Formats: sequence, C-alpha cells, structure tokens
Amino acid sequence: MNEGGSGGLEIMSHIRTHLLGYPRIGEHRELKKITELHWRGELPLGALEEAGRGLRRLNWAKQRAAGIDLVPCNDFSFYDQMLDMSALLGNLPPRFGNTETSVAADTLFRVARGESGHVHDNDCSCRGGNPASAAEMTKWFDTNYHYLVPEFRADTSFRIGSTKVFDEFAEARALGLNAKPVLIGPVTYLSLGKVRDIDHPDFDRFELLDRALPVYEEILRRLAAQGAEWIQIDEPVLALDLSHAQRDAFLGVYGRLRAAAGPAKLLVTCYFGGLRDNLDLYLSLPVAGLHFDLTRGAEDLEAVLATYPAGKILSLGVVDGRNIWKNHFTASLAVLRRALDVVGPERLWVAPSCSLLHTPVTLENEPNLDAEARDWFAFADEKMGEISALRDILEGTVGTEILEENIASLDRRTKSPRIHQASVRERTAAVTPADSVRHSTFPERQRSQRERLKLPPLPTTTIGSFPQTSEVRAARAKWRKGQLRDADYTAFLREETQRCVAFQDEIGIDMPVHGEFERNDMVEYFGEQLDGFLFTANGWVQSYGTRCVKPPVIFGDVSRPRPMTVEWAAFAQSLTTRPMKGMLTGPVTILQWSFVRDDQPRSTTTRQIALAIRDEVRDLEAAGIAAIQIDEPALREGLPLRARDRTDYLTWAVEAFRLCSSGVRDETQIHTHMCYSEFNDIIQSIADMDADVITIETSRSNMELLDAFADFRYPNEIGPGVYDIHSPRVPSVEEMKSLLEKAAAVLPLGNLWINPDCGLKTRGWPEVKESLSRMVECARLLRAETASTPTA
Repeated sequence: MNEGGSGGLEIMSHIRTHLLGYPRIGEHRELKKITELHWRGELPLGALEEAGRGLRRLNWAKQRAAGIDLVPCNDFSFYDQMLDMSALLGNLPPRFGNTETSVAADTLFRVARGESGHVHDNDCSCRGGNPASAAEMTKWFDTNYHYLVPEFRADTSFRIGSTKVFDEFAEARALGLNAKPVLIGPVTYLSLGKVRDIDHPDFDRFELLDRALPVYEEILRRLAAQGAEWIQIDEPVLALDLSHAQRDAFLGVYGRLRAAAGPAKLLVTCYFGGLRDNLDLYLSLPVAGLHFDLTRGAEDLEAVLATYPAGKILSLGVVDGRNIWKNHFTASLAVLRRALDVVGPERLWVAPSCSLLHTPVTLENEPNLDAEARDWFAFADEKMGEISALRDILEGTVGTEILEENIASLDRRTKSPRIHQASVRERTAAVTPADSVRHSTFPERQRSQRERLKLPPLPTTTIGSFPQTSEVRAARAKWRKGQLRDADYTAFLREETQRCVAFQDEIGIDMPVHGEFERNDMVEYFGEQLDGFLFTANGWVQSYGTRCVKPPVIFGDVSRPRPMTVEWAAFAQSLTTRPMKGMLTGPVTILQWSFVRDDQPRSTTTRQIALAIRDEVRDLEAAGIAAIQIDEPALREGLPLRARDRTDYLTWAVEAFRLCSSGVRDETQIHTHMCYSEFNDIIQSIADMDADVITIETSRSNMELLDAFADFRYPNEIGPGVYDIHSPRVPSVEEMKSLLEKAAAVLPLGNLWINPDCGLKTRGWPEVKESLSRMVECARLLRAETASTPTA
C-alpha cells in the first residue's frame, strides 16, 4: 500500500487517488493579499515568489495527509493557468516586449492588467509611460473563472519561455511527493486563443500546431528527465462540439507527445461534460490514461465500460469539483464497482470531476455554520477525504460506518423542513406566459421613455458599483462584528452615497447610480435578503487574478420577505434631478454565481428567484425609479457546452429575465448588463430578453464583441463599454472616442449609450474620477460632431 502518496513508488494492486488541481488562493486568500502587496510596491518579487512556494508546500502537505496518491503540480498560479501556459510556450503579446529567457511574474501581471504611465497606476511594473492594453479575458467554459485569452498571429513562434513547471515539479520531488505536472493541451490551447493579426485576420490558428508541438515535446522530455512518472494534459475542449480542424489536430498530436514523454506516462483529461460523439476519438488517443467527468458526463459510462481499451488507466471523476454538496457514496460506489469489474484495481483511479479550483478550500474555517447545514457540505479538503474514503471502501480497508453515516446524512438533508415552502411552489406553478411580456413593443416603449427621461444623444451612465475603498470595507467589517451601530453604519453609507452622486452630477453623468456602498457582492447582497440562501464566512473561490468571490448557497425554496434595494435607490434619487438607475442582479446570474441545490431542476430554482426579483422591480417603480438595471452577466456562462442542449436552457433563462422585468409600465426603462461573453451564438436570445438597454464589455476586444449585435441588427439600445475596468490604466479620450466611432459605424447612433465595461467596485477613486471625466468629455465631443445626426 502507498503511504498517502508520499513515496513516489509504483502502487501494485491498489486503486489510486489523484486530483486534477487544488485551490491556489489559500484558506484565507493569502495569495490575493501577497500579490496585491506586491502590486502596491510593498513586497519585492522575490518575497512574493517565496510566499508562493509556502502556499504550494501547504497545499501539497494537505493532499498527502488526505491520502491522495498523485498530487498535481503546476496547478498553482499567481494569476491564471492559461496565461502561465502562454508564458511556458513563449507566446505573450508582442506589445509587452517580452525578451526574457524565462518570463517573470511581473511580465505576466502586465499582460493580465495592462500598463500605463499614470502615477496612480497600482501596477508598479509599467514601463516608460507607453500604454499596452491588457490581454482579453473571458470565462473558462461554463464556469465563473476567467482566463487570459492567448493571442496568435501568422508569424507567431513558440519556445520554452518559462521554467515554472520544471521548478514546481522539482519542489514537489524535493518534498518526497509523487507529483503529476499539469499542462493545458495543445488542441485546447489553440482552440481557446484568438487571432490578433491586422494583416492576416483570417489566419487559421491551427496552422500553428506544427510550430507548437516541438515545444510541447521538449517540455515533456524535460519533465520525464526530471523523473515525472505521470504528466496530466488537460483537453476540456473534448466536451464541446468539435470542428474538423480540432478533430484532425487530436488525430495527429498524441502519438508524437507519447513518444516525446519517453518513460513518463500521459493522462489526458476531459471535464465539464460528457464526450458523446467525441468518445471514440478520445478512446483512440495513444496515451496511458484517460479521465472522465461522471458528474456532468454520466451518459458516457455505458459506452466507456463496454469499449475501454486494454491497458489504459481509467480515471473516474465521481466527486463533483464544482459544487459543495456531500457526495452520494452509494451512487459513486455503484459506478466505481462496475468499473472495477472491467479494469481491475491496478487500472482504476478515483478523482474529482475537475480541478477543485472551483470550490472553497475547507469547512474547518466555517465556525458559524449550524450543525445541520454543515452536515450537507464538502469543500475541497473534505472532497479529498471523500475520494480517499471511496477508495478505502472499495478496497475493504475500512468498515461500513463511513458508508452508513453518508447515507444517514443525505437522508437528513432530504427530510429537512428548512428546504421547502408550499407558498413558493404554488406561486411558481401559477406563472403564465402573459407574466413574461411587456405591455408594448420596444419602439412604443422607447418613445415613452424618451419623453420621461429627456436624456441627450449618446447618454452616459455606469454599470453600477463605485470603488469599495478600504474605509468602506472596514466600516462593513466593524458593523458585521457589532463594533459599529446600525445608525452609524447607515449614516456612513449615506455620506458615501451622497459623495458618489454629487461627483456624477459634477462631471455630467446623464444617468447616475448610487454606488452600491452597502453591498458586499452583487449576488451575496441579494442572497442575504432572500429566503432559501445561506452563507459561509470563508467560502472563497477565485474568479480571476486576485478577485475572489464567496458564492451564496441556495439550499431551499427562494422568496423575498421584504424590499431589498428600494430605500437606497429612493435616497439616491432624492439627491439629484437626473434619473437615478436602480440596480439589481438577475435571476440567472444569482443562480450561476451561487452553489445551487442539486435536488430539483435549475430552471425551477431560477423561476423562484425571478419572482422574487419581479417583486423588487415593481417596488422600485412604485418608488419613482425611472430606470432599473437587472444585470445578467452570467447568461452566456450558463449556456450548455453542447449545441443540442442549449434551446431548453435559453428558453427558461430568457423567460426568467422577462418574468422579473415585464411587470412595469412602458415608461420605465429596463436595462441589463453582460460582460466577457461571446454573443454570436445567443444573440437571438439576448434580443428575446427585450431589455430596453443592454450594456456590454467590448473594450478589451476592441469592439469585436459588438459584431454580433451589428450583424444581427439588434433592435434595442446598447452601451458598448469604452474602457476596461479590470485594468488600472486610464484610457485617453481619443481611445474611447475611437471605440465609440467603431460602434457608431455599425449601429444606429440614436440607440447608443456610453459607459465603462463593467462595475467600478475594484478600482481606486483617482483612476475612476479621471476615467469617467474623460468618458463624459468623449460623449460631449461626439455629440458636437454628430449634432446634425438624427437621434431616433
């Protein structure tokens, strides 16, 4: 028997356990804290790297103690694993002038965050005041994790540009660990990148495969020479509908990679869905092992077991790496026992479905969870325990007590009286199609809204939040701890709101917002006021870079006991004569950015949330709020990975938005917002949402994402973002104006708004003031230039 995976010895007649990846942020978001210290110039690069080594040692020690046989390495990143892969392949955007033999972390931070010469820029690594825009960022498949999109040109070349994977494998080996280096596979890497070549915009990125493969081969040879027994290569694009180019790439790649790896064995992984029509291709790959996500691809099981190739390792992801509910041991064991009969113990590995990056680190830091709720959950550390327990039960090295307690725990949750509300079920069942339809068509509503709002052409607004300063966060923390009285906290928030509204009035924002200083998070804030939700103290997961979120948990039926935002919206409106925009989070986004109950269809949960938001919308309208924004940035994120599954999702997702937005009068303007999404394949559904105004992220893509709206002839009003709020650099008026001119060239001028890409919560006040002032100046210049252009 292997002693917790620590010896690196071949395991005989033993079911192995392994992880595809582990949360990198630390139990208390240590990675965020040290990285932001470095960005502020308070922690040297060497100290940052040493702190990173400390986090890796801790993560590996926990995995070894949990009985994980093969621990992943190179799953750690200071910002993003896809960006790290670009560095390893020597493929960073040329505008950053990277010539180093090995890419330093500061170079990657520049790529991720952009750079500028402004003195208030927190990125201490900027060079010479010549701005370089950050790399595009988008969602990692259908998760809320964001990756940095690789950029390709017709003349792109590859080389080993980073030693990170070799250094971290050496660290793990020095600690006596049987470590498994993790790489993003070449087909996934090319599939998820974009061509950024003005001279060759139609260049086929798969023509780069023959240039990239020799570098992959050299990476594998070096890892094998260092003593790697197994190397994990992630190819999650196999869960998608593949093009002919992608299929051809797979057919030609893995024979070469297997040969290059020599004595090291390759484990190819697919996750986030089933293989379906890609199964035969996957099974044919000439590698030593394959991983299957059976939490989202259970339909593959029968075909896999019927045709699994002799000699290959079979890794089964039976523990959900994307949700926090306790594993159903009986169901998992039934699957594993069937597999055990087919491949035997030497060829069976037990694993989570995907990397545990998408789950909080540990339940140990949740002292305030009541005993009943705690019994329902398993975070990353507890999931490792489940994986080892399943292995031990299969091998018969433990008694039946673990299985019996798991069965009893699941039964207690099912019978809990906290989960079901009869009134919610009755209201949901009573919804009719008429509840999801506005009274009039958009042109009629547009006339009513223009008469009421009296906005200028090219109106300016923001997406909602303003900077959450250290003072705001400190006041909230004191209030939550009982160190600040309710009245004092409210007075503080009112002062912040007054300053925010006054600033917007001063610079001339046409439709202001109140700043959302009372809100901790755009989902958590609403979940705290809705029945059916509960919250963790330290259930953080990484969204991008140092941005971490603490998803609420939807455990039961959802309802709204009382108004949630009306008081703050009405107060803000009393501070200005301009139309104040009420700010809400939409039902699909609340669903997507929460850990969602797994005992009923997601569509049912979404409809419950939509009815709660509908009540809030109507109360805002009754309070005199003329414009209400219902953010749905996660609508595209929730889209199923396979085309044949999308119609059903889009039907209930769009219906949920319309259900919460359609109970208002024509003159009340409904806004929505979406960010970091590809819109082409859902543009009809976006139009079907029938929001009066949609704001979208477009600046990082240089307005590329606007093409879908232009080609579709999107009928309603639209605000393409003119500057990237995820970067600290302040764009010039000329940059913003250039972007708006691109938008005006393809969309009706009278339907255009001017706004940032997203909310301003994570930015500092100096850059926000300068950026928004420039944005308003941009609007004034464009209005002057287009004064003779009709606005309707």
